[in-house]
Amino acid sequence: MVLDEIKNINDIKKVDPAKYKALAEEIRQFLIEKISKTGGHLGANLGAVELTMALHLFLDLPKDKIVWDVGHQSYTHKILTGRKDGFDHLRSYGGMAGFPKTNESECDSFNTGHSSTSISAGLGMVAARDLRGSDETIVSVIGDGSLTGGMAYEALNNASKLETNFIIVLNDNNMSISENVGGVNKYLNAIRTSDTYMDIKDGIYYKIKDLPSGDKVVDSVRRAKSSLKQLVVPGMFFEDMGLTYLGPVDGHDINAMVKAFKEARKRKKAVIVHVMTQKGRGYEPALRHPARFHGTSPFDIETGIPSKPSKAAYTDIFSTVMTKLGARDPRVCAITAAMPDGTGLKRFRNMYPERFFDVGIAEEHAVTFAAGLAKGGYRPIVAIYSSFLQRAYDQILHDVCLQNLPVIFAIDRAGIVGADGETHQGIFDLSYLNTIPNMNIMAPKNKWELSDMMKFALQNDRPFAIRYPRGEAYAGLEEFRAPMEYGKAELLYAEGDICLVAVGSMVKTAIEVRELLRDRGLKCSIVNARFVKPIDEFAISWAASNHRVVVTMEENVLTGGFGQSVREYMDTLNENCKLINVALPDDYIEHGSVATLKKELKIDAEGVCDIILAARPF
Repeated sequence: MVLDEIKNINDIKKVDPAKYKALAEEIRQFLIEKISKTGGHLGANLGAVELTMALHLFLDLPKDKIVWDVGHQSYTHKILTGRKDGFDHLRSYGGMAGFPKTNESECDSFNTGHSSTSISAGLGMVAARDLRGSDETIVSVIGDGSLTGGMAYEALNNASKLETNFIIVLNDNNMSISENVGGVNKYLNAIRTSDTYMDIKDGIYYKIKDLPSGDKVVDSVRRAKSSLKQLVVPGMFFEDMGLTYLGPVDGHDINAMVKAFKEARKRKKAVIVHVMTQKGRGYEPALRHPARFHGTSPFDIETGIPSKPSKAAYTDIFSTVMTKLGARDPRVCAITAAMPDGTGLKRFRNMYPERFFDVGIAEEHAVTFAAGLAKGGYRPIVAIYSSFLQRAYDQILHDVCLQNLPVIFAIDRAGIVGADGETHQGIFDLSYLNTIPNMNIMAPKNKWELSDMMKFALQNDRPFAIRYPRGEAYAGLEEFRAPMEYGKAELLYAEGDICLVAVGSMVKTAIEVRELLRDRGLKCSIVNARFVKPIDEFAISWAASNHRVVVTMEENVLTGGFGQSVREYMDTLNENCKLINVALPDDYIEHGSVATLKKELKIDAEGVCDIILAARPF
């Protein structure tokens, strides 16, 4: 196999060009086989195989730098930099990450995980290169989806001023623009990027400009030329910003891409190389179901069907509730940032398309857009993953909460999410939302409470955030369904000795902790917090006055979270009661299964029990 020849950085340059096609197919089969067992991002990686090969042939790694936007398409890059064996433990605890990691390889130049960041990071690297007087080539690779994020345009605006080389590769896998590829486009692109043409164009410009009334002639020619080029030349948007545009280039033609990259490196400015790729290339199920294979769990290669049937997740419960709310209340609108499937809004979109808004990867815009809808009398529900919502902190504070607008934030993937690692763990939302005046925060203990909280939030004219975890929805404690009251917790068990005050997903853990403590002869009460903001001061006072120990439990970092709010309140009480805060460390959490990470971080039942007993409260 040709793939066996790839063991170290730059080994691809030793491969016979006649074997490039075979190598690409072997990489695809390798990725399909490995990801079918471990799970991971498949579709984007299958589409970027030849693109990555071309970049590695063109660049001298690790001296030259590649900045991958998001980074979920960097699997081939990992293979070509000697990390093929790491795929047996991809995204598992202690194993290889599913995103670029600078501590994993010197060829990973920047840690990524969120979108629309690569151009800014690459531009900073270009500035650093020029300041120190070195000559490495900097390449930022960004997808067409990531170009819906406003940060990318902020960076492009800045890059347009460059008088030094910077290559931006636009990895475009949207097949609706395939008609732009053709002989005429290749011809025009070759003329526009040739050294001879650039020299002649500049010479004519200055000669005409020096003539009497030359400025007017130049302006007229420019207007006429621009009008024509807008009709026949792709990429004029970038050209008009002051960037050089090359392409479109076939993203599965290695030689064509290497040629375009070499041409781009000649320019003393920012150059966009527009590369057309096919997401899911080489695997039919991924071509038929691109959303499903964007990030997939282990699956059967033959059919593409997940290996383990999944039970109803919180996302599924949210999806059902949304459709019911949409039917009952014509004011209900749904907003997502390019994730109708991932957030569970696909059904709502199909049933109420006029009230569904996908704004692209633009979380900031999504929140302020929701504020505008609320001002107009509608009830927007913004569904965004926890780690992505933090990108819109200012908009939540300034545009929603300052005006106390009735926007509901449905925060999926809250808490530990597992294999995607540091950039995706939803462990900061309670803290950053807790700082905002007028914000109200809830977390459901089970699937029924998520439904009740959605309905309750819709009945109240104020901002609400409802955070729930990734994965299977807890179906226990069905018998406990006290009516929702603003700012009120729910008492589940009242026994004495210890009181566990748990938030959301940690209620299930509290039930398990209670059983472990009872086996040791300790009585244990449980309070379902329901509200993180405002906290139920009456419930906390009751817990402090009737127990020797109060334990707060949350799947969030300690600083700024629920436990600290409880501690501040308990400091005002004159109760002889010990408080233990169980929370996540103020740190970033690496990739691994949720169960493994909870055990390592001691927030599983056994870990919490050990923390309580180690405090020697009795």
